[in-house]
Amino acid sequence: MSRRSLTTLLAAGGAAAVMALLPTTAQAQPFSGGNYGLYGQEGQYPTTSFCSGTFRQIGATKYFEGMALKYFYSDKCGSFARIENSRLGCAAVLQRSDSGVGRNDGWVSETVDSGITYAYTKMGNNLNGRVSRALLSCDGHDLVNTGWY
Repeated sequence: MSRRSLTTLLAAGGAAAVMALLPTTAQAQPFSGGNYGLYGQEGQYPTTSFCSGTFRQIGATKYFEGMALKYFYSDKCGSFARIENSRLGCAAVLQRSDSGVGRNDGWVSETVDSGITYAYTKMGNNLNGRVSRALLSCDGHDLVNTGWY
């Protein structure tokens, strides 16, 4: 076997090994709109080392047909939404208002992955007079929200 064909064979085998390790189904991805990403911490998950451990649940858990919606806040990082016991086709949504009057200026959402029953959003920066709220949305319909904080 020539040196060139051995190199080609090894490269092809390495590529096949990498492809075998990748998931075969699509993973949920965050979506966003409006001016989301304008402020610091937006676009990051709450597990980032700067923010990890600083969040607390604000307000009561909201329920719709057994699915739970929770809103978490950190005075250091902002807020995020989490849904639990959810079905496919649902998403955790965080809406942020720049003016503090509850007008949705930016938003981020995260859908439920196949095989799990929860999802949580990236952070929204509702510091310095901005407010945000969490929503549970299924099949394009907002089912329940936390109100603005």
